[in-house]
Formats: sequence, structure tokens, C-alpha cells
Amino acid sequence: MTAIHGRPLWYELACAPGRRAEAEAFYAGLFGWTVAPSGMEGFDYDLARCQGAMVAGIMDMPADVAGMPPLWLIYFGVADLDVAVAAATAQGAAIHRPPFEVANTGRIAILGDPQGAGFGLLEPGPMQDGTGGNAFDRTRAGHGNWNELMTADPAAALDFYGRLLGWQQSTEIPMGEMGTYQLFAHEGADIGGMQGLGNAPAPAWLPYFGFNGLSDAVARIADLGGAVLHGPQEVPGGAHIAIARDPQGAQFAIVGPLDHAG
Repeated sequence: MTAIHGRPLWYELACAPGRRAEAEAFYAGLFGWTVAPSGMEGFDYDLARCQGAMVAGIMDMPADVAGMPPLWLIYFGVADLDVAVAAATAQGAAIHRPPFEVANTGRIAILGDPQGAGFGLLEPGPMQDGTGGNAFDRTRAGHGNWNELMTADPAAALDFYGRLLGWQQSTEIPMGEMGTYQLFAHEGADIGGMQGLGNAPAPAWLPYFGFNGLSDAVARIADLGGAVLHGPQEVPGGAHIAIARDPQGAQFAIVGPLDHAG
């Protein structure tokens, strides 16, 4: 069984206040997600499911940061949240939300890495599906498929996350003037990549969701009020990717075959 520590566990969208229904309609139309209230007492939070499996959370941007633009946040699993937060801050990370408990889920914290990219840590309880979470599954469309970091210092970022989450350096992919795309692995399996900032205004994580037939997705994103910013583009291994933004401006990416595979 795959270890929790270092594994991508959850994807969370913070929407513009009062516009959650609009965001949920967009992703339901794109990925076929079904979205419903979580039922957690005192926590206004919706859960997105794909073919019955929980894949993402959707919420209003918290009131104390209501001015932030909508965004996706990726949570990585840890065996002991307090130990992980202490280790992260000792390496220069900032704490945006100190550890707190979420009913039926576990304990979470939100941090910024030393270069400024925001990410979440989750020490899971049994969670609502009893498995520790299957939001990241590279074999299933509509699930998290890849985790990409754009950062001012990829080497330093790889060292930080390697020490914190146990990730291993994997394949280096030269990209000419854009530098190197550095893959990283969890327990020997590639789960994401890191690269320089490029055109990104600030360091940030970008979630990729699996999609069967990117040609269809590009048209569907536009029809639903979003926009494709880059792609579709073929990547090593034969898959295609596209980077997009939803109608509120939150960026995400999709990956899969260009044409629908039966």
C-alpha cells in the first residue's frame, strides 16, 4: 500500500465569495463531477466526486483573505502534522494557517514554501471514504493526475520538498531557453515536476486533472466560460496537456490523450 507521507492527497478550490455555484457548474460540466455539501458541522464546504470517489473540495475564499484571487490548493500527506510543520518552518517555510482539525478528515495546515508557493499538509484521519483519500489517481479521468511547481529556484525547492516529504529527484527534461523540467517521485513513481517561473508572476503549484480527449476539453472549457491559456501540447510519453483558467480566474491544467480513447 502506498505510504501517506509525501503523497498528494487532496485538491481544494477557493472561489470568489458568493460565486461557488458558478464554479461548481463549470467543473461539473467539464469533468462530470457531482458536487454536494459535505455535511460537516460548522464548516461550509462542498465535496466533488467523480464516479463516486471524492476528488476535490470547493469553498468560498475565507473572509480574512477574501481579496485573494480564486485558486487551487494542493494538499500533501504527512504522517505527523506537527513534526512536518516544524520541519518546514525550520527550512524557511511560512505558516499561513496553523494546524487545525477538520471533522472526519484529519488535521491540516497551510504553508508557503521558502520561495513563496502555497501548499497544504494533511495528516489524514479515516476520511469520509475510509481510505485516506483517492483524489490523486493517474489512471482515472477526473482525478488529480500531476502536480507542477513553478518556482524561482527549482533546485532549492526540490531540496526543501525532498527533505520535508521524502520526494526523490527523477528525470530531467531539457526545455531549451526555459531551462530544465525536473520530475520528482514518491516511492519511485513520478508524481509531478518543477520548473522555473517562466511567465508565472509568482511561485505557485498547478494541479493537473486527467481528461480523456483534450480536443473535446478545449472546446468545452470555452463553452463553459473558461479559457485555455496554453496547448494542447504533446509532452514526453505521448500524452497531451493544456493549461486553462476557470471563469473566475483560477488556473488548472488537464492531461491525457488528444482524442477520446474508448
